[in-house]
Amino acid sequence: MQLPDPVTLAIPFFVLLIILEAIIGRFRPEKSNYEYRDSAASLFMGLGKFAIGFINLGIVGGVSLWVYQYRLFDIGYSWLAFLFIFFAEDFCYYWFHRLSHEHRFWWAAHINHHSSQYYNLTTALRQTWTGGLAATWIPWLLLSLIGFPLEMIIFQQGISLVYQFWIHTEAIDRMWKPIEYIFNTPSHHRVHHAINPRYLDANYAGILIIWDRMFGTFIAEDKTEPCRYGIVKQLASFNPLVIAFHEWVGIITDLVKAKSLKAAFMYVFGPPGWSEDGSRLTSKMLKEREQARLARQMVQSESAINATASEQPHSAS
Repeated sequence: MQLPDPVTLAIPFFVLLIILEAIIGRFRPEKSNYEYRDSAASLFMGLGKFAIGFINLGIVGGVSLWVYQYRLFDIGYSWLAFLFIFFAEDFCYYWFHRLSHEHRFWWAAHINHHSSQYYNLTTALRQTWTGGLAATWIPWLLLSLIGFPLEMIIFQQGISLVYQFWIHTEAIDRMWKPIEYIFNTPSHHRVHHAINPRYLDANYAGILIIWDRMFGTFIAEDKTEPCRYGIVKQLASFNPLVIAFHEWVGIITDLVKAKSLKAAFMYVFGPPGWSEDGSRLTSKMLKEREQARLARQMVQSESAINATASEQPHSAS
């Protein structure tokens, strides 16, 4: 069955929405913040991803078809199959996304998407060039093993990618509560892109936020703590080559300096930020440090309140 490519069909709408968001930013800068060198870099990353995608499709398609030979079920193109793959593909996306933040090898392929310090619709175009070589497509092989045809998998991946475009914006505030509870929204995805310690490693959803709620990775946006964007060690470059490959260069540099096999393994497959001498911080360490700071702050506040109360004269009984 020949299915349309949702991404190709959506490109004119992508362009129109970017123009609309940029216009909004002219009158409401707090709703749409653009830096045109940054947006140009994101656009170039998107074009590169599109070109490399043809090579990746050949590799991934070949492996998927090989796995499909051993499928557990013969699933056709019924409406029930499309409903099932909607949830199944989104489940695979959640785990790909989560693993890409928890292990440096996949993070090296994914980090470029987070490297912009701006959050607007062009950020959605800042796609990986190295995900195919890093085999970040492995979770979707589960769908081939179950018995979904390759065309259906690619179609649903396109649906997910199109959906995720519009959530890269600050122009939309919180939505209707049932929508916020079930679906990934701009509010939820802003948290995902934020580098505030409390927001790190959260909201991995593609379309449905229910997976984050189920697996304990959901964090709601707090208006009292605005999101700050980018990566923990900000990348001061708009060069697409630097954006695409800087973390891979970092891995090689760390491997050269590694003093043991364990350290070499951790530099590649450990959490991003891990270092042999503890000089760098992982997301977990940053969150723990922030929690400790807040706890100290709370104790100090309570002590100040108690001290003030003790200094007040007691009224006569």
